[in-house]
Amino acid sequence: MPDRTPLSATQESVAISAISRYIAQTLTSIHEQHPEWIAEKYRKTPWAKPDFQAVLMGKLTKTFKAASDTNSLLQTAKNYLQILLTPQFINSVQFSKIFAKIQQLATAQTAPAPSQNTVSPKPPTPTAHQTNSLPAGIAILLLDVENLQLTIETEKFLEGICHYPVQIKVAFANWRSMGKKDAEFHQRGYQLIHVPPGKDSADLKMATVGASIFVHYPTAKEIFVCSSDRALTHLSNTLQAHGLTVFQVRKQIDKIIVLNSKTGQIETHSLATLPEITPLEQLVIQLKELIKKEQQRTSAQWIKISTISALFKENYGLALNQLAEQHLLGNKTRDIFLKYPTEFVLHKPSEKFQTYVTLFEVKLPPHPPILNNKENSNNTQAAPAKLTDINSLEDLETALVKIVSDLTGNSPDNSVFLSNLGSEFHRQYGKQITQIIKDFNIGRKFPKFLQSCASLQLTKTEKGWQVSLK
Repeated sequence: MPDRTPLSATQESVAISAISRYIAQTLTSIHEQHPEWIAEKYRKTPWAKPDFQAVLMGKLTKTFKAASDTNSLLQTAKNYLQILLTPQFINSVQFSKIFAKIQQLATAQTAPAPSQNTVSPKPPTPTAHQTNSLPAGIAILLLDVENLQLTIETEKFLEGICHYPVQIKVAFANWRSMGKKDAEFHQRGYQLIHVPPGKDSADLKMATVGASIFVHYPTAKEIFVCSSDRALTHLSNTLQAHGLTVFQVRKQIDKIIVLNSKTGQIETHSLATLPEITPLEQLVIQLKELIKKEQQRTSAQWIKISTISALFKENYGLALNQLAEQHLLGNKTRDIFLKYPTEFVLHKPSEKFQTYVTLFEVKLPPHPPILNNKENSNNTQAAPAKLTDINSLEDLETALVKIVSDLTGNSPDNSVFLSNLGSEFHRQYGKQITQIIKDFNIGRKFPKFLQSCASLQLTKTEKGWQVSLK
């Protein structure tokens, strides 16, 4: 049955703020790890930028404040996400979990937050009406910023571990020595407590505030103690003795380690940034360019695959064998080259030697052949010199005819593979041919467009589509 509970002032200031922040952080996480779940129109949106996050949360908060009750708030949130995410993801189990968290935040009411520089006073005794609306429980996060800094993504990871919504976040530091970090953490919903300079000053203050947190927040059920200083183990033991589930959070090289002091369960979160997966079509172009440069540098046609792998890692910061796995081609670098026999040729002299690679290219004659009158009549129009010169389908066809003509030596008896034609077009004009066709909004794919060209012939062979001059 829908929840028609009217929203109180507390829910407007806490629940709405918590939902807005959660949605903004969730969209950032999805965009970084699974961009295919974001609607194509919004995949280039800078979700992770702090300025954009602030604008987004402000817009969400304003939208949600117009909701008259909890059910209306939830429906507004769902409608908003349906616009930003793909239909496939909306119908997935993952989205159900996300929306369940939003429902949890919408029905939870928080207690007052601690004021800056002081331990929070004990909240007033609730009235009979307030007692009936007390939440089942909340989670609290204590952070020693001088010892450990949490990103928005790491916070999202921590929220996924606990069973109650993280409603209170307190950050301890000598903020005078932290640059503009105070503004950043304040914007992310933290209560800031300033401590004077000194060794373990933030830790001691956090231990003092944390030791009585259960008194000031009687609805607290879970608490995150975020610091790599193991001296705070005493604080964790104290809180656990009062019935709270304590999560000890610390950093270890490039990972965040979370220990559930009650169960002993350990969760880990990698801090390594996941690079964007290079599309296969772009990857082929990048590899060809690296091979050509290395051929020119060494004056050798055959290049070791290990050399190309090292160059790719140096230039693009990615490992080729990982890209092979991500694109489901296999688990070895050579699997990428084997996928494109019309682009690359591999050679392994023996088991004792490494594998070499070279480019599979059509060799151009030293001088262009003399064209007969018929061929001249088909190629009288000059090919576009740059991308901005392609303003019609006729211009696009002329550009393709010129490329096919160059690759085949102007001979109708020779042909070029469709993938080679696309790669050469991208090299010359700096844009994918498929995107150009899409921009013209003619509702055709690359092969269909070629079939409509009067000057080009498209033929399907055992090795793939081939294009030649008519």
